Amino acid sequence: MTFYELVIAFVCLALGGVIKGATGAGAPIFAVPALAMMFDVQFAVVVMLMPNLLTNCWQAWRFRAQRLPARFNLSFAGFGALGVIAGSVVLAQLSPRLLSLIVALGVIAYIGFKLSRPDWFIRYEIARRISGPAGFVAGLLQGASGLSAPVSLSFLNALKLERPYFISTASFFFVAMTAVQIPALATLGLMTPHRLLLSACALVPLAAFMPVGARLARHLPRTVFDRVILAVLGVLAIKLMFDALY
Repeated sequence: MTFYELVIAFVCLALGGVIKGATGAGAPIFAVPALAMMFDVQFAVVVMLMPNLLTNCWQAWRFRAQRLPARFNLSFAGFGALGVIAGSVVLAQLSPRLLSLIVALGVIAYIGFKLSRPDWFIRYEIARRISGPAGFVAGLLQGASGLSAPVSLSFLNALKLERPYFISTASFFFVAMTAVQIPALATLGLMTPHRLLLSACALVPLAAFMPVGARLARHLPRTVFDRVILAVLGVLAIKLMFDALY
C-alpha cells in the first residue's frame, strides 16, 4: 500500500466513523464502497471486520438496557450469522469485478429505498415473524459484499425504533455476524495475519471520528445529513459500476 493509498483509506474510514457517530450504524455504507473503488471488495470487506466488531461491541454494551425482546434479537442475529457464512463463500468465489457490481447495486438499492419509502413502517408483530428471513438475507449481503444496509438498516428503520433501541438491536446483529464472518474468512484464506493487522489499524480513524459525527448530528438537521450521505454514496456507486462494466 502506497502512502497515497494509505491517506485515502484513512479518509474513507474517518468518514465511516462520522456516519456511525451520527447515526449509530452504517460505517460500512461509505467505507466499503470507497475502499473497494481503490482496492477490491475482498480487501474492503476484510479491513472493516475489526472496526465493525469492536465498535458494535462497545455500542451493544453501552445500550444494553435498551433491548428488544430476546426472541426477536436472537432470530434476527442468528439467521444473520447463518447468512454471512453463505455470503463469505460467495465472496471467495466471485470475481472482483462482479463483486464491485454487487456492492454498487446494493448501494443503489439502499439509496432508492431511502428516497422512495422514507415513511415505510412495519408493525412489531409482523417484524417479529419475518426477522429470521430478513436477518438471513442481510447476512448474505454482508458476507458477499460487506453491505447489509439495504436490508438490515431498512428493516430496522421500518420499525421506527427510538435511537437507543435501534443502536442496541443493530449492534447486536452486527456483532453476531462479524463474530462468525472472521473465522469464516480465515478458513477461506481471505483473512490473513497481514490483513488482520490492517483491520485492527482501521479501528483507529473510525473510532477517532465517531465523536465528530455525534457532534454534527446535534447541529445539523437529520434530513440534511441523510441527503449529503446519499449524494456521496450515489457518486461512489456510479464509479464502482463504471469500473466493473468498463
